[in-house]
Amino acid sequence: MDKKEYFKTPLWTEDKPEFVKSLNKASDKYIKEAKDYHKKKIKKIGDFGGSHHSTTLLQDNNFLDFRNYIGQRSWEFLDEHGYAMDKYLTVFSEMWVQEFSKNGGGHHSAHVHWNQHVSGFYFLKCSEKTSIPIFHEPRTGARATKLHMKPDLNMIANGEELINFKPQPGSIIIFPGYLEHEFSVDHGKEPFRFIHWNITAIPKEFAREPFSEK
Repeated sequence: MDKKEYFKTPLWTEDKPEFVKSLNKASDKYIKEAKDYHKKKIKKIGDFGGSHHSTTLLQDNNFLDFRNYIGQRSWEFLDEHGYAMDKYLTVFSEMWVQEFSKNGGGHHSAHVHWNQHVSGFYFLKCSEKTSIPIFHEPRTGARATKLHMKPDLNMIANGEELINFKPQPGSIIIFPGYLEHEFSVDHGKEPFRFIHWNITAIPKEFAREPFSEK
């Protein structure tokens, strides 16, 4: 029998620790600003379950080398999966840093990033004790016909419905914006901070100021 596999979902991981020190330092002020913005609310009802989001990082040159690296990687991500990237430029839609509450309870419910071709995370502060990203099976039909998995599998099988990663500082995860994902509840035992971004592929004739191009 000729066995083939179609409709695979790409997901890239990479260790890139050389950005951790500088980006932690550069992101400190953004996290402080986010906490200060919610200071009255935190004082009134507490910080349990909170997630502090920064404003955009796209105009901050402290993140320029990192943006260029991620922009290039995202172009390669799309190119390797068969898209005609000679016709497109990869452009950042958003980039921000966030940190879960030190009192625990921080999490993100399952969601997708509509109209974004590439999304990703870069982890700055995390450990075995912090939250983890969880990715969902994107095929609706596969979810509707879900069967029990073999109990003795020592690998990730095609029938899995949920996949998770335990990142370390310096870990990168790149994935399609359509891929549903969430973050498990953080217990606040150690800091959990990461950078998040979205990228779109723009036809060259419509793009004016690309962030990256092959």
